[in-house]
Amino acid sequence: MPNLHDIERRINSVASTKQITRTMEMVAAAKIRRATERVEAATPYSSSMMEMLANVAERAGGSENALLRKHDEKKNVLVVVVVSDRGLAGGFNSNVLRHVEHLMKDRQAAGAQVHVVACGKKAGGYFNYRKIEPVMEFKDLSADPTVDEASTITAFAINGYESGELDEVIVVYNHAKNAAEQQLREELVLPIDTEALLADNKEGEAASALSGDVVFEPDADGVLDRLLPAYVRTTIYHALIDSAAAEQGARRTAMKSATDNANEMVETLTRLYNRVRQGAITTEISEIVGGAAALEE
Repeated sequence: MPNLHDIERRINSVASTKQITRTMEMVAAAKIRRATERVEAATPYSSSMMEMLANVAERAGGSENALLRKHDEKKNVLVVVVVSDRGLAGGFNSNVLRHVEHLMKDRQAAGAQVHVVACGKKAGGYFNYRKIEPVMEFKDLSADPTVDEASTITAFAINGYESGELDEVIVVYNHAKNAAEQQLREELVLPIDTEALLADNKEGEAASALSGDVVFEPDADGVLDRLLPAYVRTTIYHALIDSAAAEQGARRTAMKSATDNANEMVETLTRLYNRVRQGAITTEISEIVGGAAALEE
């Protein structure tokens, strides 16, 4: 059984750790609100972009834009992996990275070569350790993504797809379902599936469809050509800021769990400390009584 000094030192160590986890929980809770407000502010634009693109695509008919054309063979696939720069967020990073690893194996088994864009230090470290060099790597931006980051990724993806160097672009990230729950998402960015957009748009057609005669300048195809790159950029940027909000939620949940566990451990160690102390006192009393009885004899 450990002595009193060891137990006391362990209690102090756990209490010190609890202060750190509690502070990190409070910081994450404060950051959640700002991150969530950012997503809420961007969501109407993203939704409107999808609605407009669906309506224009329906009127444009069969467009020949390269971003809409599906490639017969999937020889080169680009996966945009969105995780965090820091850990201590439970399974936030591991869930995404594990899913991407399975995705890569499936595409490679089908004969495709998979390229990775690593958003977040954890993604860069994960792939570099496995001798997989990302084609692009972003650091220190996971908690506060920028439009420039999304634009850089978009330009690389669009140029590669239009030139035929890429056959498919996928983004994998954690969606902030609410402040306490995150949902893993895998979204196909390129080629753009206008049929899926039209199907989604018909569900809210009464509120969002363009009505009456619509005049496109210069024409519907020209407008569509301008909307498609903007849609890709919006999709990637929304994934980045959505992941940032999910990161703070996951970290707060993980740190709250760690704080609760620390409280339980302190209580358990305190009971053990009291039991050992009581045993030591009882032993001392027994020794004193035994010594006194021996002297009387």
